[in-house]
Amino acid sequence: MTDPDEFDQFYKDVRTRLMLLTYCLTGDLPSSRAAVRDAFVVAWHHWRKVSRVEDPEAWVREHACRHAVRRHTAKLWHREKNLDPEVKATLGALGRLTMTQRRVLLVTELTSSSLNAMAREVGLPRTEAERELQSATSTFALHREVPTTEVRAVLEAVRSHVETNRWPRPTILRRAGATRRRTHTVIGVAATAAALVIAGTLVTDADGVRPTLAGERVEPDHSSGPSEPTAVDLPEETMLAADSVSRVIATQGGWTVASTDDNSAGNGKAVTCQQTRYAAPRNRPDSAVFRTFAPQQETKGKKAAPVVAQTAEAAHTVRAAERSFDTAVGWFAACRDNRAQLIETYELSGVGDEAMLFTLNTRSEPDSDIVAAVARTGSYTTTTVSTSPAGDGPRPTAVARLLGTGVNQLCELPEGGACTTDPTPHVTTPVPVAQVPGMLDEVDLPSAAGVDRPWVGTEPRRALTNPAATHCDGTDFNAGGISNNVTRTFLVPEAKLPDEFGLTETVGTLPAGKAKALVADVQDKLDRCSKKQIGTRVTRLRNVEKGGTELTVWRVSTEVTDDKTMNFLMGIVRDGTAVAQVGFVPVKGVTIDQDAFTALAQRALDRLGDMPAPRSG
Repeated sequence: MTDPDEFDQFYKDVRTRLMLLTYCLTGDLPSSRAAVRDAFVVAWHHWRKVSRVEDPEAWVREHACRHAVRRHTAKLWHREKNLDPEVKATLGALGRLTMTQRRVLLVTELTSSSLNAMAREVGLPRTEAERELQSATSTFALHREVPTTEVRAVLEAVRSHVETNRWPRPTILRRAGATRRRTHTVIGVAATAAALVIAGTLVTDADGVRPTLAGERVEPDHSSGPSEPTAVDLPEETMLAADSVSRVIATQGGWTVASTDDNSAGNGKAVTCQQTRYAAPRNRPDSAVFRTFAPQQETKGKKAAPVVAQTAEAAHTVRAAERSFDTAVGWFAACRDNRAQLIETYELSGVGDEAMLFTLNTRSEPDSDIVAAVARTGSYTTTTVSTSPAGDGPRPTAVARLLGTGVNQLCELPEGGACTTDPTPHVTTPVPVAQVPGMLDEVDLPSAAGVDRPWVGTEPRRALTNPAATHCDGTDFNAGGISNNVTRTFLVPEAKLPDEFGLTETVGTLPAGKAKALVADVQDKLDRCSKKQIGTRVTRLRNVEKGGTELTVWRVSTEVTDDKTMNFLMGIVRDGTAVAQVGFVPVKGVTIDQDAFTALAQRALDRLGDMPAPRSG
């Protein structure tokens, strides 16, 4: 069997086991997928050595775990929506362990490694590794509510969630590994040359000339300097074609290419929400191509014409491309353009190495629907953005398919990575973008009817008072036992509204039992308020309790005088140990409807999972 055949078979045999282990280690599917891929790229780079070690799978596993943990470091424990309850319970129990305990447990239960080999792999003396294993097993079993004899079975059950993952072809990994090997060879040659240059200076005389054995004087050659690294190329022909757009996004007459350039002219804002000319670090990609598409037939009436745009950037390293991807994701997750509101966030687990999709509305004239998708494949980052008149835009599935087509054209390049296997979007929690990651941001807020100016949030501050509370509950987030207590108010300063107008969110964390009791106390006070407070009427608009989360929303109306009634919308939400209260005070002619406020309370709950753990109790 040749080396490529041997590697390809090894890849097919091992990849799902590594995916299962790294996913259980991090709870982060995209990071795990990318880490396993990177580990096999490194394995092909060193295949002559790897194929000769006693346990090649352990060699690759160690690299995959290290890559997965590094990719996951900046993220909180992953929370996927629509996750099987059994898998979710297993991940939740694993999240109770330290990283070392998790790795010790997983290597023991999901591999055939001996105790000695496991201890070596995790870098612990055997006795210490055994102690960590005992502690991890008992803690996991306790929180998973299974006997210790069933630990392996519940971990193996997670396999059903990862084995449907579509993998890049072995040839793509071998090509990336070969490129990596060539890069390292070039670096090694350059280092050797530098060493020789330094050594040469030690035998150069004071005039800067080198003595020869024959005593001749040879002048130094200044005609050539050090060679520049070769830039990563991005051919225009790898961009989407008009017929590709026409097949996926319907418009009368189809689409045509309107422009193709490198985005070096103008203000650099080629698509809605774009905040910098390029997504690359320091605004310096190796190469970039931006393309826009327009309908072949002119739009009738006053509606603005829809536009589809694709951007693509090449980075010199995968690490730089990862940063470009994060930047592009931030453009849409925290869009600051045109009174934009984030509607939904999706994960695209089968597109490239990592991909996300966002749907937004903008409320400037004319109102528009935005569907923006971002992906990375190897050293390339690409976005596909559809901008349409409100109500006329394509579905997220269509833009996801279009992004997948674009990724398939980039992944075949030498510096490409994973291709597209399944472009189906899956709803996920929003990307943390606020100064306090677990709180609402301007991009979450619906437009207030009656004004056409943007929301502006105040600086988050410690919640010494709680403007989100109603006179019915008076909830105090500065009470003993509540930590991470922060409040923030959103206003529309350009509209010059009365002082009482505004929307406030106050958050805090406390032990789960106390958090649940706090929410129950607020619910009880609101339920009794109509009877206790003369002139006050409380209407419960929504109440949902599911697992460790709760959401309740009320409308509170209070008669101030015979001619004036104050209305107040308030919601309280809980996710485990974190609680948030959201309150909105409208003024005459400027309000948020009840459905929009209830959706905002749900968004507050979606974000609440990013709050840190309580500091006490």
